Amino acid sequence: MPDEYTSKLAVLIDADNAQPAIIEDLLAEIAKYGTASVKRIYGDWTGTHLKGWKEVLLLHSIQPIQQFRYTVGKNATDAAMIIDAMDLLYTEKFDGFCIVSSDSDFTKLASRIRESGLVVYGFGEKKTPEPFVSACDKFIYTEVLVSKPDAASPTIKRKTTQELKQNTKLISLIRNAVEASSDDDGWAHLAPVGSNIAKQAPDFDPRNYGYAKLGELVAATKLFDIDARPVGDGHSKAVYIRDKRKK
Repeated sequence: MPDEYTSKLAVLIDADNAQPAIIEDLLAEIAKYGTASVKRIYGDWTGTHLKGWKEVLLLHSIQPIQQFRYTVGKNATDAAMIIDAMDLLYTEKFDGFCIVSSDSDFTKLASRIRESGLVVYGFGEKKTPEPFVSACDKFIYTEVLVSKPDAASPTIKRKTTQELKQNTKLISLIRNAVEASSDDDGWAHLAPVGSNIAKQAPDFDPRNYGYAKLGELVAATKLFDIDARPVGDGHSKAVYIRDKRKK
């Protein structure tokens, strides 16, 4: 699979289920995974309810796709996004898709794209139904995009050591990943641990707990030994972690 510097991504945004305030941080996040070769946003632009989006589209070169509301209470935007996504999939020009919505209607779409061997990044609010989250290779909650660790009024407050320890699901997730990636002495390189966690839980993100990086989150639990080992010429270091119960 192409790396983050060469991956071509199709970004599809459901304007009815995403907020324009996230756009700059959203595009910056997407840039970590590849190049947004296509950026489209779907909604009924004849009304005033999408005014906030209209003001940022030109600035960020996002193409608005008009979809009239044929029936009250029915979301025609979803159908338009799904049809476009399949058309783009069949061009075989992309390495992955970014689906920006909190709507579970895109669950099957995400699964279908992954069946074709492409990666799917989902972006949505905490209210996003679990089936859609699980259908993506990675899911990022948009709340973390507007929350800065240690900020005066962060959207997501940093969890304390006690709160982290009480989160049995989180601790089990990390411990299982360490166990799967460890050597005979119980030490595991942090990078493979992160990859293993992502496979277990697509929505895992240290920022969900108020920490910028996985290493910071692991350290905050105080349940793991941490060893920063020199690499190469010694100017950089590789972080290894071990479950303290292994001593």
